[in-house]
Amino acid sequence: MLVWLFEWLSQYYSPFSAVSSLTLRALLAVVTALGLSMALGGRVIRHLRALRYGQAIRNDGPQSHLAKTGTPTMGGILILASIGISTLLWARLTNPYVWILLVVMVIFGAVGWTDDWLKIKYKDPKGLIARKKYFWLSMGALFVGISLYYIATLQPDVSTTMAMQDLLLPIFKDWVIPFSALPLGIGFIIFTYFVINGSSNAVNLTDGLDGLAILPVVLVAAGLGAMAYVSGDVRFSEYLHVPYIAYNSELIIVCGAMIGAGLGFLWFNAHPAQVFMGDVGALALGAMLGTIAVMTRQEIAFAIMGGLFVAEAVSVILQVGSYKLRKKRIFRMAPLHHHFEEIGWKETQVVVRFWIIAILLVILGLMTLKLR
Repeated sequence: MLVWLFEWLSQYYSPFSAVSSLTLRALLAVVTALGLSMALGGRVIRHLRALRYGQAIRNDGPQSHLAKTGTPTMGGILILASIGISTLLWARLTNPYVWILLVVMVIFGAVGWTDDWLKIKYKDPKGLIARKKYFWLSMGALFVGISLYYIATLQPDVSTTMAMQDLLLPIFKDWVIPFSALPLGIGFIIFTYFVINGSSNAVNLTDGLDGLAILPVVLVAAGLGAMAYVSGDVRFSEYLHVPYIAYNSELIIVCGAMIGAGLGFLWFNAHPAQVFMGDVGALALGAMLGTIAVMTRQEIAFAIMGGLFVAEAVSVILQVGSYKLRKKRIFRMAPLHHHFEEIGWKETQVVVRFWIIAILLVILGLMTLKLR
């Protein structure tokens, strides 16, 4: 919104034209979202306490976590509101990718909000019935796949249409998995479905310790923002041998908003946490990261950058599978961060060490841009 205002004002005072710069608007998105989350955080926490929206803690989890019972949850509302307002202020709203991301944020956030609210209402950590939860999450993921496929078919250039659907393989600049060869975008839509739902649930599983999930989300958003900037610029995309997709340029604004909102939330979520993001935040943020990865065609690089989320999700799959098949557990407790707590690491040790791993993984993911 403000982009249009400043461009109109630039007719009368030329310095306003600087707001047309993509990098400046991305920085403004970071600052705006950070300012909103910092300014509103205390009020949101007090309001959640007044409503008695306290977290229900699992009895089968680490016993040290029982002391956290009653800590306000659903703080993800603060993150999503900050992202939404900042994006609407600084992004070009004619870009369809921006609107798809905002719709994803609303759909997955609404499912997470319902799940959190049911946990609070019935004081039961199970929340929303699994089949209903995954039905609506599936609808959100399919919406993205079908929308992106439709937008790709509208491209006048066949090579651009293919680039918007095919899967890039890092390191190998001329190798792709040709989803565009399949009829009606079936391969692309199914793959998109799994990337978004997998990412959403992986971030949700990681959100189990104070500050554990939010900083890796910020780091991965920064990495994907760099990917979006490269693929949305003709010169950089040609130099680095990645597909040029014009719509990707505005994704850096959304990534900037995610960075600012996430850092602001971390102020309140750092140990000992004053508020938890809850499913409303974790499901939405994970889905947004997965959607950006699909939009930039950097799903494999995203799996590397978000390797911490992948490890957390895989640990749960392995633990459940092993127990059902062999009646034996692989880890002392799943997800993975609980395993390290059970072997004697303090919560802050687990969190900081996982942060360090997340930083290294994002660097490795960004390196794939040059290894082509």
